[in-house]
Amino acid sequence: MISCAGIDVSKATLDIGLWPQDSTFQVDNTPEGIAIAIDRLRGLGVGRVLLEATGGYEKRAVSLLARAGFQASCINPRRARQFALAMGRKAKTDKIDVLMLAQFAQKLDTYPAVKPSNQRDELAALVKQRDRFVQQRDDDKRRLKMASHDVVRANYTDHIAYLNTRIKALEQCIEQALKTLDSRTVALMRMVKGVGLITTAGLMAYLPELGTLNRRQITALVGLAPYNNDSGTKSGRRQIWGGRQQVRRLVYMSSWCLVRFNPDFKARYEGLIARGKAPKVAIVACMRVLIVRLNAMVRDRTPMINRGLPVATMG
Repeated sequence: MISCAGIDVSKATLDIGLWPQDSTFQVDNTPEGIAIAIDRLRGLGVGRVLLEATGGYEKRAVSLLARAGFQASCINPRRARQFALAMGRKAKTDKIDVLMLAQFAQKLDTYPAVKPSNQRDELAALVKQRDRFVQQRDDDKRRLKMASHDVVRANYTDHIAYLNTRIKALEQCIEQALKTLDSRTVALMRMVKGVGLITTAGLMAYLPELGTLNRRQITALVGLAPYNNDSGTKSGRRQIWGGRQQVRRLVYMSSWCLVRFNPDFKARYEGLIARGKAPKVAIVACMRVLIVRLNAMVRDRTPMINRGLPVATMG
């Protein structure tokens, strides 16, 4: 039986549990400490490693483990806790947590591991910083409307202008990073009307699995798969749940553009509304179709014009 490992991440240390060995050890959360952990995990025949998302402190470990050939993945801490409770473990300590994670890793079905990429990591860093700057700018615009003091208004105005300058500079860096990462895929995606620079960059950064999964897997990963809520004679309303919120936001905006300008998407949306569906339900259905078609496009390396989507004019 292939061994599995669970890792509880903190700023300073990594607590590591092994299953079925039922043992634990600890290393520093540094490149040197992770190298020690990798050597030990290799010696024990560990194949899969599961970590809890911990505010970013887990990223270095996940990257180095993946580069070392392990199937390393992160999960929401809530899922790990629910698994522990289901296994009858109500107590919570670092040792219990890592052993539960290791057991969970053995039973968890995960998507194929994405090959590590320095270029993708750099793109993701640029996209995330742009997102933060855009959020700061929009917050300041709202505060500016409420400000009454001239000095305060001037400070907000100057800060908004500064953020606009930095956002434009980041967009130039993002465009260059996209060309370095995968220029062909970028060109195909940007041919689709409604999928511009920022949407393309977000999909490449936040959804590296695009093109490697089937239609059901990709919609579930993004959080656009409707789940049943039935019990006995009760037939509840199906709902989407979980997934990657950043990707869903990008697909949402692109879908509205397609509903406006693409006859197929417009007819799909209006048909659902005519059948009594809520606007939000109708647009989610369009989002699901869009991500499935984008996934097929990246997988098959074929332009969207062959998949019922409008193609924008390329400059």
